[in-house]
Amino acid sequence: MKETLKEKQRKGTIRDAILLGIALLITIILLSIFPDRREAVTTASREFFIEMIMILPAVMVLMGLFAAFVAKEVVVKYLGKSAGIKGIFLSVFMGALPTGPLYVVFPMASVLLKKGARISNIIIFLSAWGCIKIPQELVELQFLGPRFMAMRLLLTIIFVIIMGVSIERIIVWSDKK
Repeated sequence: MKETLKEKQRKGTIRDAILLGIALLITIILLSIFPDRREAVTTASREFFIEMIMILPAVMVLMGLFAAFVAKEVVVKYLGKSAGIKGIFLSVFMGALPTGPLYVVFPMASVLLKKGARISNIIIFLSAWGCIKIPQELVELQFLGPRFMAMRLLLTIIFVIIMGVSIERIIVWSDKK
């Protein structure tokens, strides 16, 4: 029996609320056990919340513009199933260019997925955003040397690609079951 989209969204919302409740409960328990950490946790949480409030509205506007002005055909052509190796390397490149927190990129990944991007390319894009940054590579080059930087970059790219393709295969396999 196939579930409707609204039913899936309702179940997802319930699951998210339960997970949030569990996380809050664990936080309360841990802060009760370690009351000396309460101020540090509260301060860090407040600063992170303020940072998100400052950044996310601009990100949402940019994602809305991206969703409105980038045609689905363009996304499918460059990041869809037919893109092949070109899509993989474009995903690595797109993820390595910008800097910023990882939570900023999830709305963009969602829009790309809705427009027909391949799951592996989205995973590669997200992983490259988290692991590969051009400024980071330059710092590694300066402090750790070209050999270390090149090896870490090469291994990171290889494993990001392996991870993206593997996760896509797992998702396809689980959807068939």
